[in-house]
Amino acid sequence: MFNPRLDQLSEYPFQRLAALLEGLSPAVSPVVMSIGEPQHAVPDLVGTTLAAQAAGWGKYPPIAGTPELRAAVGGWLTRRYGLPGGMINADTMILPASGTREALYMITQVIVDEAARPAPLALMPNPFYQVYLGGALMAGAEPLLVDAPASTGFLPDYAALPPEVLDRAAVVTLCSPANPQGAVASLETWKTLITLARRHGFVVLADECYSEIYAHTPPPGALEACAALGGSVDNVLVFNSLSKRSSVPGLRSGFVAGDPALIDRFRRLRAYAAAGMPFPLQAVSAALWSDEAHAAENRRLYQDKVSDAARILGIDAPPGGFFLWLPVPDGEAFTRRLWAEEGIKVLPGAYLARTAADGTNVGAGYVRIALVHDRDTTAGALERIAACRHREGI
Repeated sequence: MFNPRLDQLSEYPFQRLAALLEGLSPAVSPVVMSIGEPQHAVPDLVGTTLAAQAAGWGKYPPIAGTPELRAAVGGWLTRRYGLPGGMINADTMILPASGTREALYMITQVIVDEAARPAPLALMPNPFYQVYLGGALMAGAEPLLVDAPASTGFLPDYAALPPEVLDRAAVVTLCSPANPQGAVASLETWKTLITLARRHGFVVLADECYSEIYAHTPPPGALEACAALGGSVDNVLVFNSLSKRSSVPGLRSGFVAGDPALIDRFRRLRAYAAAGMPFPLQAVSAALWSDEAHAAENRRLYQDKVSDAARILGIDAPPGGFFLWLPVPDGEAFTRRLWAEEGIKVLPGAYLARTAADGTNVGAGYVRIALVHDRDTTAGALERIAACRHREGI
C-alpha cells in the first residue's frame, strides 16, 4: 500500500528538534533561531505590483512562466555573473519554480534512471539540505553523502572521489554559500566540478539560494564557471530563489536555469506534476529580479548581524549566508541547555547530517543558528548564547 522508499526518509530536522526539547520550558522570553525564515521587511514593490496585477488571479498560469519573468531572470543572471551577451536564452534555458525546494526535489526524476544497475548515485554534501536526500531516494538513486568538515573548508571534495564513483553518479549537488556552514565555492571549484560532470556524465545541481547574502565579494556561480569554460551550459542546472535575496519566503518563487535539454525535459515533467506560479506572483518576481536596491539593503542588514555575531561570540564570520555553524562540545546537549536556560532555540548540527556506519556524525559538534531577526533582537539573543557558552566553558 505504501511506497517502501518512504521508510528510508528520516524524520525532518524540525520534528526531531521538537522531540528533543519536549518537556522543557524556557526560563526567559524565547527567540527562535532554528529555522532560516527571513524576517526582514518585505520590499514595497511587492504590494504595489500585486495590486496592479490583480486581474491575473483569474487565469491559469503557464508552467513555462511569462516571457517577462524569464527575461528578468535571464537579465539578472547576466548582470550578476558577468555573462556574455546572448549566453542565456530565456526561452529555452530558464524555468520558474514555486520555490527551489520543489524543483530540487523533482529534478532527480528527470535525470535518474532507476532501472539502471547498479543504482545511479546521487552525490551531496554532508551536512545537507534534507530535500537533496528525499529527492534522490524517491527517484530511485543511491545517496552518497560526502563529508564537508572544517578540514576541507566546509565543502565536499568531490574531485577526490575515485573515478568509478563519479562514473556511477547521475547528479552531484553543491550548495554555495553552503547551508549550514556559509562556505563559498571558488570559481576554480565550480570549473573543476563542471569539467568532471562532462567527463563522467553526471549533472551538476548548483544550489545558489544564498548567493546574495555575503560579506564582501559576490560568490562565484556555476554559470560564471560555464562562461569561463567556453560558454556551454551542458550538464549544469542552477537553482535560485527570492526567499533569501528579497526576504519573501512566502512568495515561493524561484527558478532553475541551464542546460536547455534538461530544462525541456523538466518542463515536460512539471506540466504533469507542478502548479504554475500565479500571474500576479510572476509579475512580482520579475520586478524583484529587476531591482538591486532592495537586495543590497537586505544584504547590508545581514552583514551587520554577522559582524555582531563575530564580535559577541568571538568567532570568524562566515563568508556567505545568514547561518552560524557554531562549534560546541555536543550539539544536542547544548541545544537543550540553551533553550531551557536562555530561551534560544537553535538546531543541533547532527540533525542536518547523516551518521556514518561507524557512528560518527560530521555535524555532532555544532549547532546551526539563523540570524533572521532584526538586529537588536539578534544581538540580544547572541549575548544570551555567549552567556551559555561561558557557563559551558566554551
